Amino acid sequence: MTVAVLDGGTFYHHETIFGDRFRDRFDRVIYAPALTASDLTDVTLLIVPDRLNPDLLRRHRPLLTDVLARGRTLVVLGECEAETWAPGVRSAPRPTNFWWWLDPAETPPHRFVAPEHEMFRHVAPESTVWHIHGVLFPPDGAVPLVTVPEDRDGRDPGGALLYDDRVTTPGRLIVSTLDPFYHHGSRFMPATTRFLDGFLTWTRALARS
Repeated sequence: MTVAVLDGGTFYHHETIFGDRFRDRFDRVIYAPALTASDLTDVTLLIVPDRLNPDLLRRHRPLLTDVLARGRTLVVLGECEAETWAPGVRSAPRPTNFWWWLDPAETPPHRFVAPEHEMFRHVAPESTVWHIHGVLFPPDGAVPLVTVPEDRDGRDPGGALLYDDRVTTPGRLIVSTLDPFYHHGSRFMPATTRFLDGFLTWTRALARS
């Protein structure tokens, strides 16, 4: 079992990957610009953290999709323009309200549509709730885990914030628009730290299965 993560070299990637809290969750750290096929030969699960340079990911598309072609697991988090390089991913932008979650009068629009899914044995649903960076449209047969409805009289599309795709490729593709590496690494928004606590525990369990 080998869980690898790409390191984009930013302060928030470094804090999340190398900081005391999570550094033992990764067996291998790969500097993304220097990624080679040999880095991934024995990788069981590869994490592409949020806010990693999309141009770089498009350049590495053959290496990343080969992880799936070999029946392994690829996890892709938000703000990586996954729709431009990951198989079957479709998305739409949505205006980001950065402050609604600080207003106690606001009700989060998030819906947890597959509460029986294995991820929720590790991740409390409320730990997936922070501001929204666009939505995803899962391919047929994929399992949406967190969704939001359309908003502003239909002007903002509804869709998934996180889904699990075991049908599009021989492997398993877990895609999200959430950006926990950025927020934990920037040391604000505690929900993102709680999310990573459970999510990274789950990914290690996946790599062992």
